[in-house]
Amino acid sequence: MLRFIGVLFDDRLLFLGREQEDERADTVDPIRKVETDNRRRIIHFNVTQIPTAEWTAQQIIEAFPYDTAPRFLLHDRDSAYGDAFHRRVRGMGIEEVTTAYRSPWQNPFCERVIGSVRRDCLDHVIIFNEALLRRIMAEYARYYNESRTHEALEGNSPIPREVEPPSKGRIVAVPFLGGLHHRYTRAA
Repeated sequence: MLRFIGVLFDDRLLFLGREQEDERADTVDPIRKVETDNRRRIIHFNVTQIPTAEWTAQQIIEAFPYDTAPRFLLHDRDSAYGDAFHRRVRGMGIEEVTTAYRSPWQNPFCERVIGSVRRDCLDHVIIFNEALLRRIMAEYARYYNESRTHEALEGNSPIPREVEPPSKGRIVAVPFLGGLHHRYTRAA
């Protein structure tokens, strides 16, 4: 079973997404991801077999070190948000908001990035172990941040790209994820 938890931090609000199941892949580990700012940039993700409250609390610390935590935290009712997680979040000064039971539409940004990871990447590869999943997700996060276009960002990527005039040279393809995706840029 493949499960995701996603996070989006947007100036004042952090979205933590619901667990999703993939019926066709019961050997892949859960993933936790963090997105930040209104550009929807992935800043942290991690992989584990069993997401405990302690592990999830540690991911929040790793995602938001040095007083960079958001003001609010929106998350579902997953058991991975247990007492240890609640204590850690309170200690960071974050106010928790829980979505209604079985209401993924209350967290649309997170649901969108979860769907993008699945459609753009994980539906096209076979994951054999945790290390491979971590490597693939690192490459996908790089692609997502630097090259993947977003309509909400006016066709740009989370890390903005400059418009390249024809005078910069011919167009070349830069492969990501073993050629599954490409970024097209000009090379002199």
